[in-house]
Amino acid sequence: MTDPTDRPRAAKIRFEAADALVLATLGVFVVLTVAFQRRVDRWPVLVVKNAVSGLVFLAAVVCTRRIRPGWAWFAARTATVSLAYAWLFGSVAKLQFIIHGRWLDGLVLGFEDRLFGVQPTIWLERFVRPWLTEWMMFCYVVYIALYPLVCLVIYRGRGKRALEECLLALGLANVACDLGFILFPVAGPAAFMGTAYTVPLDGWLFTAVGEFIRTRLHYVGGSLPSPHAAAATVMWAMCWRYSRRLAWVLAPVILTLYVATFYCRYHYLTDTIAGIATAVAALTLTPRLVRWWHRRSASV
Repeated sequence: MTDPTDRPRAAKIRFEAADALVLATLGVFVVLTVAFQRRVDRWPVLVVKNAVSGLVFLAAVVCTRRIRPGWAWFAARTATVSLAYAWLFGSVAKLQFIIHGRWLDGLVLGFEDRLFGVQPTIWLERFVRPWLTEWMMFCYVVYIALYPLVCLVIYRGRGKRALEECLLALGLANVACDLGFILFPVAGPAAFMGTAYTVPLDGWLFTAVGEFIRTRLHYVGGSLPSPHAAAATVMWAMCWRYSRRLAWVLAPVILTLYVATFYCRYHYLTDTIAGIATAVAALTLTPRLVRWWHRRSASV
């Protein structure tokens, strides 16, 4: 007779630090929604959506763990985490007014006026040209493709652990930005003072795509810190660490992207600087969290 203790145990699902970050952030959003329900439009719906999204994310993580390492696993893992970060970005939109109850653009405008003597986004109008706008919009839009590209290069070159480190760093930067939208809600220059601009941002294909993103995919707010600047900085730093050649190739795109965020009036200059600073903080914290998570996982 076979000893019951000799039967193979069911494999334990091992969660990564990025998974814990997503679930913890969803939990925080649910708690904030309930705590500030009077300031959240249709708050029960938001609670249910975040709860369901958490379950869907868990199911996706479990299913991904059953895929053998390779192209399919990489695609499933990167898509699962990246889409979760995108969901968090969209979910925080209705939480922006829970503390202050209004936009704080006036404070940013006052700060930049005292610091620069001009409003940088308006001052840049003198340089607006269709070809320059198209290049700026290209760098702003191509950011979307950089997520899977950078992750793929890192995974192929350095493996799963390096990929998880990259995903965690991106998550820390994105979540910090999401919380920033709550702590200091800023509508953004185009929404807050769109009538102040006298020079249109004319261009061609990528300008049209950029404007589509502005009007159809973005929402008012989600500005300070700039998630574009934050995530781009993280990806650039990860490339510098794991693929120096790609880092050099991306250098003109990333540097232009920083300028594009406020040239194209998606952000104030302050937002962009804050986004870069947020990325530096996330990159500094990531190795420590990775080591702690591995020690914790090994002891469980």
